Amino acid sequence: MTLRNLFLAAALAAAVSRTAAAQAKLKVYVSVDMEGVAGVVTGDQLGPPGFEYERFRGFMTNEALAAIEGARAAGATEFLVSDSHGNGENLLIERFPKDVQIVRAWPRPLAMMQGIDATFDAVMFVGYHASTTSPEGVRAHTMSSAHLADLRLNGVSMPEAGLNAAIAGSFGVPVVLLTGDDAIVKEATALLGPLATATVKWNYGFHSAKTLTPEASCDAIREAARRAIAERRARKPFVVAAPVTLDVRFKNYRPAEVLAYLPIVERTDAHAIRFKGKDMVEVSRFLEFVNEYEPGLSP
Repeated sequence: MTLRNLFLAAALAAAVSRTAAAQAKLKVYVSVDMEGVAGVVTGDQLGPPGFEYERFRGFMTNEALAAIEGARAAGATEFLVSDSHGNGENLLIERFPKDVQIVRAWPRPLAMMQGIDATFDAVMFVGYHASTTSPEGVRAHTMSSAHLADLRLNGVSMPEAGLNAAIAGSFGVPVVLLTGDDAIVKEATALLGPLATATVKWNYGFHSAKTLTPEASCDAIREAARRAIAERRARKPFVVAAPVTLDVRFKNYRPAEVLAYLPIVERTDAHAIRFKGKDMVEVSRFLEFVNEYEPGLSP
């Protein structure tokens, strides 16, 4: 074989290798909340003042790790994990594998989905909860239990799972897994269609539930994540038609009054406003402004 032919053969082999490597890559986005984690029922588990919070940070971390392990068993190779609860500083980051990256703290333009883009193959929701309009569900709320009474996209009421699925869908990425209590599993599958789920507790009320143990919940999540990635091609992105009409209803009247001072905002009644965004990214940025802006923000 001539030197030229050897060079061409080596170049071809390298190209084939690069193509195979690219085809083998399987990127997964994991958004992790806490209200839907096994055992969580009250504020005692959900924030630093709670006497059980430090333990439940560990349980939240374990459920995220179980989802990663299950997805990896089905061929996933890259992970970006969003700490999507409270202050965004809950996950014990030292316990994650070195090849996992983590999004932390607020504010961030895409909120619970910061970092998602069209290069991802699948999205997994771990520890999710029902919406504020649901009559069922442990700690059911949408974005802010203190301030928001409803959130609608193009007229359809959304749990956080729906809003976040729509953000992922705008990039062409499907949601393949959801874990949490029975109320959000029912709510999300009705909205998003069939997907792999793991029910880790069954609600009795806003602050009570029958729950799996942390170990049993991780087993269920690991298997559901494996199945979710194995079946990912059967799932379609959840796409909300653009432009997107966002309706936000507040529990108090003053936010609606003051936000309506903005020319881009319409006040639709005493407690509600409407914003029209060109796409889900613009809608997400507006919602982050509504939820995060305070005149005294510093630095």
